[in-house]
Amino acid sequence: MVQGARWLKPLARTGYFARGMVYTIIGLFAVLAAIGSGENKDTKGALETLLGQPFGTVLIALLIIGLVSYAVWRLFQSVMDPDEHGTKPTGLAVRAGLLASAFTYTVLAFYALSLIAFSGSGGEGGGQSPAQYIAGFIGSRPVSLGLAAIFAGVAIAHWVKALKRKYADHLRASEEVMAYVHPISIAGLMARGAVFAILSVMLVFRGLTADDASGTPGIKEAMEFIQGLPFGAILLAAMGAGVIMFAAYSFAEAIWREINIEDA
Repeated sequence: MVQGARWLKPLARTGYFARGMVYTIIGLFAVLAAIGSGENKDTKGALETLLGQPFGTVLIALLIIGLVSYAVWRLFQSVMDPDEHGTKPTGLAVRAGLLASAFTYTVLAFYALSLIAFSGSGGEGGGQSPAQYIAGFIGSRPVSLGLAAIFAGVAIAHWVKALKRKYADHLRASEEVMAYVHPISIAGLMARGAVFAILSVMLVFRGLTADDASGTPGIKEAMEFIQGLPFGAILLAAMGAGVIMFAAYSFAEAIWREINIEDA
C-alpha cells in the first residue's frame, strides 16, 4: 500500500458524491427542458444554478472540495493503477481516460472557484475560464476528428461496462442492494455513453465541415441535439432520466465502491 494513503478513501468517496450532485442537476434540467419548464444545462451551468440557490456560495465551496477530491482520486487511479488495468493497450487507454477525467474535473473545480470569486462583483470576471482557453486550441480538423475518436471510445467503454456489468467488480454491496444498483448503473452508464456518442458525431461533423465557429460541443449541445430530433421531448426526458440514473450510480460508488489502495 502507498504509505500514508488512507486519506484517499474518504477523498474518493467525497469525489463520487460530488460527481453525483453535478449530474443530478444536469439530469433534472434536461427533464424540465423536455416538458418546457427549463433549459438544458452543462456541467458549468449546473454549478451556476447551484450558486443561485440559498447558501449557494457554501454549497459551491463544498462542491469544490468534492471536485478536487475526485480529480485527485482519478489521478491516483491513472498513475498508481489500484484497479490493475495494466500496461496493455486497453489498460493504458483506460488509464489515459482516468487522467483526462482528472484534468476535466480540475478545470471544473477552478471554474466553480471563479464563480465564488466573482459572485459579488456584478460580473463574470471579465475573463475566460480555463476550459474556454483550452477550447480555443481545438479548431483544426485533425484535432476535432481525434476528439471524436476519443469520445467514441469513451462511449463504447461505458456501454461495455454497463452490458457486461463490469461496474459490479468494484462494488461491495449485498445482493439485496445490488438488485437495485444493477438497473440504475446500467441505465446511467448507457445514458452517459449515449451523450459521448452524440458528442463524437457532432465533432465528426465539425471536423468534416471545418466549422470552427461553433465551438467545442458539450453536454448541453448534446441535449439540445436530442431535443431537436423527432419525438425530441420524449427522448430528452428519457436521456435526462438516464443522466439522473448515472448520478445515482455515482452515489452508489460513493457508498459501496471498493477504494483499493492496498495493492497500489
